[in-house]
Amino acid sequence: MVALPGVDPSWSAYLDVPSSASADNPGTVRTWHYLDNAAALRESGTEVRGTLLCVHGNPTWSYLWRTLLPAGTKAGWRVVAVDQLNMGFSQRTGVLRRLADRVADLEDFAAAADLRGPLVTVGHDWGGVVSLGFAHRNRSRLAGVVLTNTAVHQSPTRPLPAPLRLALLPPVRRTGTQTTTAFLDITHALARPKLTPEVRDAFRAPYRTVASRKGIADFVADIPRDRSHPSFPALTEIAEGIRTLDVPSLLLWGPHDPVFTETYLEDLTCRLPHADVHRFEDAGHLVQEDADVAGTLFSWLQARDVAADSTGRTGAAPAVGTGPADDRAFSALETRLTEAAAADGSSLAVAEMDAGRVRRSLSWAGLEADIAAVAAGLARSGLGAGSRISLMVPPGVDLTVLIYACLRIGAVIVVADAGLGARGLSRAVRGSAPDAVIGIERALAAARIFGWPGRRISVEELDPARRRLLAVDTSLAELRTPAGAPADVRPPQPDADAAILFTSGSTGPAKGVVYTHRQLSAMRDAVAETFGIRPGGALVAGFAPFALLGPALGVASVTPDMDVTAPRTLTAAALADAVAAVDATAVFASPAALRNVLATETDLSADGRAALQRVGLLLSAGAPIPAPLLERVQALLPDAALHTPYGMTEALPVTDVDLPSIRAAAGDAAAGLPGAGNGVCVGTAVHGARVAVSPLGPDGAADGEPTTEAGVSGEILVDAPHVKDRYHRLWRTEADSARTAPWHRTGDVGHFDAAGRLWVEGRLGHIITAPGGVLTPVGVEHAIEEVDGVRLAAVVGVGPAGTQAVVGVLETDPPLRRKRPGLAEAGLAAGVRAAASAAGAELAAVLTVPALPVDIRHNSKLDRARIAAWAEQTLSGGRVRTP
Repeated sequence: MVALPGVDPSWSAYLDVPSSASADNPGTVRTWHYLDNAAALRESGTEVRGTLLCVHGNPTWSYLWRTLLPAGTKAGWRVVAVDQLNMGFSQRTGVLRRLADRVADLEDFAAAADLRGPLVTVGHDWGGVVSLGFAHRNRSRLAGVVLTNTAVHQSPTRPLPAPLRLALLPPVRRTGTQTTTAFLDITHALARPKLTPEVRDAFRAPYRTVASRKGIADFVADIPRDRSHPSFPALTEIAEGIRTLDVPSLLLWGPHDPVFTETYLEDLTCRLPHADVHRFEDAGHLVQEDADVAGTLFSWLQARDVAADSTGRTGAAPAVGTGPADDRAFSALETRLTEAAAADGSSLAVAEMDAGRVRRSLSWAGLEADIAAVAAGLARSGLGAGSRISLMVPPGVDLTVLIYACLRIGAVIVVADAGLGARGLSRAVRGSAPDAVIGIERALAAARIFGWPGRRISVEELDPARRRLLAVDTSLAELRTPAGAPADVRPPQPDADAAILFTSGSTGPAKGVVYTHRQLSAMRDAVAETFGIRPGGALVAGFAPFALLGPALGVASVTPDMDVTAPRTLTAAALADAVAAVDATAVFASPAALRNVLATETDLSADGRAALQRVGLLLSAGAPIPAPLLERVQALLPDAALHTPYGMTEALPVTDVDLPSIRAAAGDAAAGLPGAGNGVCVGTAVHGARVAVSPLGPDGAADGEPTTEAGVSGEILVDAPHVKDRYHRLWRTEADSARTAPWHRTGDVGHFDAAGRLWVEGRLGHIITAPGGVLTPVGVEHAIEEVDGVRLAAVVGVGPAGTQAVVGVLETDPPLRRKRPGLAEAGLAAGVRAAASAAGAELAAVLTVPALPVDIRHNSKLDRARIAAWAEQTLSGGRVRTP
């Protein structure tokens, strides 16, 4: 074999193997090529834990697994990556090999190579099916199963993916797969990012001639299109047989795959329900080229201790983040709702506003009855315990009813913010693989356009033509209508999954966060106990994450006249109207919403001002709020206790701080008390929670033992009953976040002051490793924002880790007219440098931009990775255009 990038020549080996496949006469000897790190393991003296048997698909070869061999040497695993017969550099037999033959071929190779247990099979594409066939038939020495983008079942109700249908057409198959290199070229083009010319050429190396590509054409021809295909029985046997595999299993997936789509991942998770799953959000079909498959695979082998049992049997492991059932006292999320319906059913429970008036409302008894009716309708329609239901409904009465109805039948609600944008929202929905999508017409149109999985249920009544166009199954009104026998609705188990809530996407692709029923109830209890919210009150829900806690808390709730997914649409008049409508004592609103309330307060009537003056509690979460803004809010709501909880989708809330505490913390910082300053003070832990930090090392890594010592910066850790159960199909992300049990690692950086208050300094990924030491950005940014002419500031690192230059990037007031970043005017730069220096940072450069990129929902979460890229390009002489 010729020298190839990423391949140690010592790995390449050939083996003559007697064949037992029906394609050959018994005993026919076939020559296999394979890659093997056995020699490197012997040289290193590493104890071998087991063997990975890696099987490529079509039209790749063993080169696909090259990153596993050096990683396996370090981890103590032998890695054997075969070239299947007629493929790669293995023998061209001249005989078409069916699926059953390929499984037998692999068994022959394993026997001839004397591969003993514990064995872990690793497969990709149609090699995944072959590897599963081997695993199914060789369980006695099987220790685990790893699969990357593959499929074992094709539903008769769904057509094959379009690329496969095209490739299977007889005129196309030979021309596209053998006569020309079209099939090779198209497959290589699926890499994200593009393959380098050298790597692409390496993948093509065994397939230079028409004759050498016949195996590619035969592999395509062996795809079972229907029951009449010769390989259909073998595929069915494998697909059904793996349902009883009881070894640890890992599915590593690239969702941007036009062939092996999320449908096939969902099918595999049903057949291997114990499997761990990690979706590499930006990866595609060639996931090994796009993402760190090797690092994730070997981390999983170690975490699962896959080879611990000498027989290769360790049993099916539970997903990371799950554990034995929690036996603490449990009160269902809807407990206070049902209690209120029984005790005071005629009182207002939920309402929604429109143009200053209550558009729609339900009493507690009416809410309970509507939930019961919709729950029964959902159950009659075939949805129930474990069904995933994506809710695409604006906050208000219908969404309240749907959430509690879904939870009542044990369905798992899937909630993703429309603020993710079309692409982000579609990725979130596809990743959760819902059984049903319930939405408004606009959401159902998106479901049709983007091909979201699941049945479609309309919240609105649609005419027959629109129902057909949007492929709508039924409507919310029809679910409410009794039909046939009563549905059997049983209460869900406390530790069953209840919700998948997607993060905002402001720090990377949105992640699905899984909560159990017990954890949702604990969130309710944390809010109730921390803020003293008791049944009988009323609140205005102007912040989407808290928009549905009212019924759970036993308090009436009203949704103001606004787009809750765009908080800046809340006006002062709309807030006052909502407060007056229910005589609200509490308001939940985001910082962006509060900014617009203050911007529009001159429109308030005397009655509106009076209504706001009766509010006793204001909660604002989602992003830090500057003290001056809170002072202005206090003037508008003079009797309200202003609280700004800190938290995240994975744990909401974590800490809480009120305005007097913020003032006290600012005073301590000004006095130079230990730990005070350098960040945003977010207060102390909420009811039931513990908070600590994992100290930062010199390289910026958070690897220290958890501590609450004042002045020690580190990654913020939280432990609480309401912390999420796990991330949805993100095994490695969950393993990283839970590696310091029982703590959840938040990814935020902070420290405590001498009074035990937590200060947030930024994100772990935003740490700057300058020559003078580790620097966190938030405190420096706040100091810069005190300089006249600066509206918003970002501090980023440019250059190699450990020697990064610190750069300040400013949005000025008034804003710049030019479209590109550039050096700041000398006077402004001098003031900024002085402010940064006083905060402990020496700036190498000061740049100005027309606008800094921020999360539009929170209006304050800076996209520092993008800003750093701007800074690096600008300082190196490149031209950068900002939004």
